Amino acid sequence: MTDHNENCVGSSDPVPHILHQWLSSFRPWFTAPSWEHLLVLVMGAILSPGKRTVSSCLRITGRAEAGNFSLYHQLLNRARWNPRTLASRLLSVVVARLVPAGPVIIGMDDTIERRWGPKIAARGIYRDPVRSSHGHFVKASGLRWLSFMVLAPVPWAKCIKALPVLTLLCPSERYDKKRGRKHKLLTDWARQGVLQLCRWLPGRDIIFVGDSSFAVHTLAAALPHKAILITRLRLDASLFAPPDQRHEHTLGRPAQKGMPQPKLKTILHHPKTVWQRITASSWYGRETNKSLDITSSTGLWYRRGTPPKLIRWVLVRDPSGRREPQAFMSTNTDLEPAQIIAYFVRRWQIEVTFAETRAHLGIETQRQWSGNAILRTTPSLLALYSLVTVWAGDVLSQKTRPYAAAWYKKTDLTFTDAMAAVRLVLWSDDLYRHSPSNPEMHKIPPGRLQRMAQALCFAA
Repeated sequence: MTDHNENCVGSSDPVPHILHQWLSSFRPWFTAPSWEHLLVLVMGAILSPGKRTVSSCLRITGRAEAGNFSLYHQLLNRARWNPRTLASRLLSVVVARLVPAGPVIIGMDDTIERRWGPKIAARGIYRDPVRSSHGHFVKASGLRWLSFMVLAPVPWAKCIKALPVLTLLCPSERYDKKRGRKHKLLTDWARQGVLQLCRWLPGRDIIFVGDSSFAVHTLAAALPHKAILITRLRLDASLFAPPDQRHEHTLGRPAQKGMPQPKLKTILHHPKTVWQRITASSWYGRETNKSLDITSSTGLWYRRGTPPKLIRWVLVRDPSGRREPQAFMSTNTDLEPAQIIAYFVRRWQIEVTFAETRAHLGIETQRQWSGNAILRTTPSLLALYSLVTVWAGDVLSQKTRPYAAAWYKKTDLTFTDAMAAVRLVLWSDDLYRHSPSNPEMHKIPPGRLQRMAQALCFAA
C-alpha cells in the first residue's frame, strides 16, 4: 500500500506494509484520509529521535515539503475519532497478547506533564514528584494525567512492564472554577476509570493497584463484584471489628461496625504481635529475594457516609531496618499476604514507564495548544509505548542480543532495544521486500539515507 502523498512529494517514504498490519485493529474507527495521516504520524513518532511534534514526524518521513501539512495537524485538533474507543481496543490487544488467562493486574498513577503558556487552559500548579523530596517542595506548572496501565510479564523483556491503556486528563481546580462546574478530584477520575475498564473487560477478574492516594472509601465502595483494590494503607487508619450479631431482643437499627480495632501503628510496636518471615521475589531498589517480616488480619474499613468495607491489611517490617514499616490493604480478604505484596510491587514499573516515555517517545516535547489536540496527543504517545512493546514481541527473539558494550554488561533486553528493533523494521521493511535476490545488496534511496544521517546529526 502506497501513501497518497507520494504524488506530491517524490522523496517521501511510503508507510511500511508491516505498520499497516500492526495497526489494522484500529482501522475501522478512522476515515480513509484520517487513516493515511495517522499512519504517517505513527511512523514519524517512532522514527523521530527528539521532539514529537507534527513537523518532526513529517520531516523524518520525507514530507518536509508537503503542501498539505495542515491536514496532519487537523488529525489531532479536529478530526472525528474517539480516543476512548481506541483505548478500549488497545486494552483488548494488550490483554489478548500478554494476559490471555488469569486476573488482569492494572496499576494506576498520576504524572505531571510540564507545560507552560496561557493557552493551555487545563494546566495547574502541582507538586513536582521528581524534583521534590520529603524536606524540599518544588512546584511545577503543567497538566495532570491519570494513567491506567496493564502490569504484565513481557516475554522478550523477561520482567513485568507497565503498559498504558487508558489515560485521562485531570484538569486543575482553577480550570473547572472558570467554567462553573464542580471540580473532580484525582480519586473521582480514578473511580470513573475503574468502572470504565471493568465494563471493557466484563468476563475477567481485575486487580487495581495504586499508592496511598487511591486508598479512599468512595473508590473501594464503587468497585464492581469481580474487581479488587490493592493500595497502601495509613498506619492510623480506622479499622473496626464486625458488628455483633442481632437477636430477637436487639433494639435499634442494625449496626454497621463493631468495636474499634487497635491502630496499625500500635500493632507494629506491640510486644505480643506475631510476625512471620517471608521472602519477596522483588523489593525496593531492584532487590530480589528480600526477607520481610509481616503480620496480617482483617477488619472493617469504615468512614461515615460510605458503607463499611471488609479488607485484609498487611503490616510489613524490614528486618534490616533500612526501610520504614508500611501497610497494605486488599478488598479481597481471601488473598494471601505474600500475594498482596507481590501484586503491589508490580506498580513500581509505572514510574519506569513514565520515565521511558519521556526519554524515548518525547512526552513533554509536543507543542499543541488547542484543547482537543492536548486531550489526544499525550494519551496517544503513552499508548504508543504499549504498542511498541507488543510489536517488539514480533521482532525480538530469545537470540537477540541487547545493546551492550565492553564497559556496559547488559544481559536483558530493555525498551531501548525494543524501540531500536521496531525502528529498524520501519526503516528497512520495503528495502528487503524489493531488494535483489543477493542478500548482500540492499540499495537505500538517497533521500532516506540523507534523512537517516540528519536524524543522527540533529538528535537532541
